[in-house]
Parts: sequence; C-alpha cells; structure tokens
Amino acid sequence: MINRRDFIFKTAMSGGALLAASAVPGSVLGAVSQQEEAGSAPATERDPLLAGVCDIHIHAYPDTSRRSIDEYHFSINAQRAGYEAVMFKSNDFSCHDRAYLIRQALPTGIEVFGSLCMNRVHGDRVNARAAQKAVETSGGLCRCIWMPTLDAAYHYKCAGIAGDGIPVVDDRGTVLPEVVKVMEVCASAGIIFATGHASPQESLAMARKAREVGVERFVVTHANSHFWTMTRDQIRECIDLGAYIEYCFLPCLWGEGTGMPQYKRQTMREFADFASIDPSRSFVSTDLGQAVMPHPIEGMRRCIEGLSEMGLSQGAVDALVRTNPRWLLGLNNKE
Repeated sequence: MINRRDFIFKTAMSGGALLAASAVPGSVLGAVSQQEEAGSAPATERDPLLAGVCDIHIHAYPDTSRRSIDEYHFSINAQRAGYEAVMFKSNDFSCHDRAYLIRQALPTGIEVFGSLCMNRVHGDRVNARAAQKAVETSGGLCRCIWMPTLDAAYHYKCAGIAGDGIPVVDDRGTVLPEVVKVMEVCASAGIIFATGHASPQESLAMARKAREVGVERFVVTHANSHFWTMTRDQIRECIDLGAYIEYCFLPCLWGEGTGMPQYKRQTMREFADFASIDPSRSFVSTDLGQAVMPHPIEGMRRCIEGLSEMGLSQGAVDALVRTNPRWLLGLNNKE
C-alpha cells in the first residue's frame, strides 16, 4: 500500500517536474514526514501522577510550525495517561473545529477543546467577528480567545521584527474597542479571554477593562516567560482585578544545550516561586509541542514532580494543574 508521502510525491510528479518543484516543496514533504512520526509515537501508560490533569496550552500538528505530535494522537496518549482535558493552541489557525472531529473518535475518557489566536491570519487588527464565529462553531468547543501572540505589537518590538504588530491598546494605553468587543464575546460565551503576547503593562490595562466588562474567565498568559515576565506586584494586581495567572513550564526546559538555546532557562526554584504566589488564582500549562522540546506529557510529569520537590503542597499542585484549569474550561465549579 502506498503511503501518504509517496502518494503526494507521485501525484505531483505526474504533473511534470516543474509542478512538483513548485507545488510540493521539500518543506511540505518534510512537514508530512514529521506528522507521520508524531502519529507513530508509542502508547502512553496510565500514570497516577497525571490523573485528572488539564493542560490548556498545547501546540500540535496540523500547524505552520514544526511540532512533535499531532492533536489526534496526543489526545489518545493523554487519555491513556489519565488526563481529564486538553486544549490546543495554534498561532495561526483554529483548533476548536478539529476538536469537534477528534471527539467523534474519542467520545469518552477525555475532554478535548480548541482555541483561537488573534494573529495576522485574521487581519491586521484584532478581529471580533472571527471571535464571534469561533464561539458559534459546532460543538461549542472554542474555550479561549487569545489576543495576538507572535504577531502582537509588543512581540514585534521585543523580537526586533520589522513593521507594526497587532495592537491591543492605543498610544495612551487605553484598550482598543475591538479588543473590548472580544472581551464581550468571551464574557457572553463564558469562555477564556487570554492576553497572548501582550506586555505586562498591556495585560494590566486589559485586566482593568475585563473587570469592567464582566469577563469571568480572564487569563494573563506567560507571566513567567521571557520578555512577558511580570513582577510579583504586577501579578498580585492582576489577581486583585480578578485575573487568573498562567505559568508555563517551557522556560524550565529551553536554554543553553537545548533545541531552543536563544532563551534563558528558568530554574525549578524560580518557577515554583511564581507558582506559589497564589495557587488559588493560578494555573500551570506546559506550552509544549515544539519539535525540539520534550513531549508535553513528559513535560507535565516533570513539572508536577518538580513543584512537589520544591515544597508545594498537594493541594496547591492540584489547584494549578487540575482544579483551576478545569474551571477555566467550564467543566465544573471549583470545589
């Protein structure tokens, strides 16, 4: 039986060498190969350490960046490991529609959700209509609208990217009307509004506006990561305004000697100090799925073990990886 890669290659070749060269570049075939490798990952055994975990920030194929896994096979492995729920994130495309299909194959045992990022693929401004259509999609599985990430104005500035990124505030620091409209969409649907790759100051401005709008599930993302890192005072102010704070485990895995050497690695002690600020209003996600990083399930296991070794109580760990992300997904009320 012909495999998928050979089928694509031979189909292109049948149209002539020029068509093959232009329509099926090596990068596309490489992506297909990577996806096949991800799909053949070994089965994961149930792990009591991971029982009930909800990881709501995972990157997977299909995507425009190289990933170590695909959404379908990750969902299978997470189910076997004992996860309660997962939420996928693509910087460019929707995941909630695919979650609807994945649930047809995995009807029980794990909750699968998707999200939508307000990046340039939806226009040069935050697109409230795209957000509205996402929450109206069959199944109601879009549980988070992220503000711009890789295309955020602050990200462009810090990364030295030419041109203007997508703004979330004006020159006076006032939250833009289209951002407020997305907040209203999220508030009405009862889903997460997340700050994306906004600056700490922008996140604070959005936290104030979200409180005014009535966003119940407002999340400040990447509070411990790279140039989005917030001070303890900023974090506490966001919490006082009603925010939930996300701490990503990825910074504990990147750095010198890894596949992402351009970033400074965070120690487990530093990560645990962030997570300890207020576990009742925080959660931990892996932010994993990059082709050069550990599998997200392995990352979550190491995260939980590390937090426990750093002295966090079982109750605090449960709040961070189970109770709070479960509530943010709308699965049930917090105990």
